[in-house]
Amino acid sequence: MGDVTEDALLDGRIRLRQPADGFRAAIDPLFLAAATPVNEGELVLDVGSGVGTASLCLAWRQPGCRVIGLEPQPELVALARDNIALNGMTGRVETIIGGVQAPPPRLAPGSFHHVMTNPPYHKGGSLSPHAGKAKANTESELDLAAWMKACITMLRPKGTLVVIHRADRLDELLAALRGKVGEVILFPLWPKAGRPAKRILVRARKSVQSPLTLHPGLVLHQEDGAYTQDADSVLRLGSAIG
Repeated sequence: MGDVTEDALLDGRIRLRQPADGFRAAIDPLFLAAATPVNEGELVLDVGSGVGTASLCLAWRQPGCRVIGLEPQPELVALARDNIALNGMTGRVETIIGGVQAPPPRLAPGSFHHVMTNPPYHKGGSLSPHAGKAKANTESELDLAAWMKACITMLRPKGTLVVIHRADRLDELLAALRGKVGEVILFPLWPKAGRPAKRILVRARKSVQSPLTLHPGLVLHQEDGAYTQDADSVLRLGSAIG
């Protein structure tokens, strides 16, 4: 493992050890956690959990839930386990080595109240020279449709799937979900008012048939570049959205 930094999230409420070079947490996992509607006593699977950013933020917001991260890169799993201990969440949050296409036997299909995931954003030909970052950001064994199918398989009936992805791949994402989930809610993240969305949150439920809803979404930045009050509430306070 290379050099590691220790950073603070949620205004210092979460401490996060992560690689100094390569795959590092951005704001996407914080919004993923904020959009996951977890209640006390529920079990959540974080697919592609990295160093545990979304898992830790979700567990901080709802101390009564249990979160299991599934991550194929051993070096990120090691850091995630350090972060769980560092934040005093041992027993409530854990990370397991593996991929969603063939999860460890202890992760039984149909056993999770919620699955949250930040799938690889790129189809191929990674833009990063760093191997770890390229692996995290680029589809390899599974394309987006197969990733979604595997995630849905892990859900209980009426369980919730929450995804954050590139807005320009929304058509592929919806095609991958069609016929498998219902009550789909689209939640755009607008960089600034009047600008096209680059990221979109999608929330849906298994074994439910309800029409799609387009939510107004959330504007991230004011014209001066500062975060809006709504975005700041997620990034600094860990508030729920959607």
